[in-house]
Amino acid sequence: MRKNIFGSVFIGIMLLLLYLPILVLAFYSFTTSANIGSVHGFTMDNYRNLFSNEELRGMLLGTVLLAFGSALAATVLGTLGAIGAFYSQKAVKSLVGALNQVPVINADVVTGFSVCIMLVVVLGIDKGTYVPLVLGHVVLSAPFVYLSVVPKLKQMDASLYEAAMDLGATPRQALTKVVLPQIQPGILSGFALAVTLSLDDYFIASYTKPATFDTISTYVVNATKGSQTEIKTALWALSTLIFLIVILVVVLMNLSGRKVGDGDEK
Repeated sequence: MRKNIFGSVFIGIMLLLLYLPILVLAFYSFTTSANIGSVHGFTMDNYRNLFSNEELRGMLLGTVLLAFGSALAATVLGTLGAIGAFYSQKAVKSLVGALNQVPVINADVVTGFSVCIMLVVVLGIDKGTYVPLVLGHVVLSAPFVYLSVVPKLKQMDASLYEAAMDLGATPRQALTKVVLPQIQPGILSGFALAVTLSLDDYFIASYTKPATFDTISTYVVNATKGSQTEIKTALWALSTLIFLIVILVVVLMNLSGRKVGDGDEK
């Protein structure tokens, strides 16, 4: 009984520490206060300013396009890498898995600096082309997609691919119609994780982005150094919207997973 009470209290404290700051920020996003600590009135102006300000609109659109574009490329590369390693010999599979762990464990600041040196300094690619920025986010996200897909491959019968080919399917048909549907949940999870990593990244973007472009992370960091009150409070509203969208996505993914599980049981 005491262990259960202690565990519940501990979990409650952890949840409070995690979510209370976000809830406080969300509360003040609906107020006219310029600083957290005093409430003068309630308003929706912060949310209107978020979408009416041209600078903020451009930053949001650019960040979303970057996140989904780089996540799509990372998902393709990570999925193909996982499938290739899964059907390779044991030594190759172990080597690829070990190499995949390096960018996952490595600090983002090191990855960002390395990508900048390789692409901009060594290869001479101009930052204004957005190529270093996109490739940097692909390098960041692809290993996590690999880690999301590998467990689904291990759950799958390894002989399905060969069985499909024995029944007359081409290698492409066996891959697209047999293997990919089996690992689809892992691919979707990897894509969602890649989008989140891109939206959250600061170091790689700060090293590789064009001078006139900002992601949400780089814009927020620059805004905290001293910006207009209107911009600062609009960013409170942006943080609240991101939090709500994340909750919605998690709930939908869980509901979808339950439906798939119920369908499999039937």
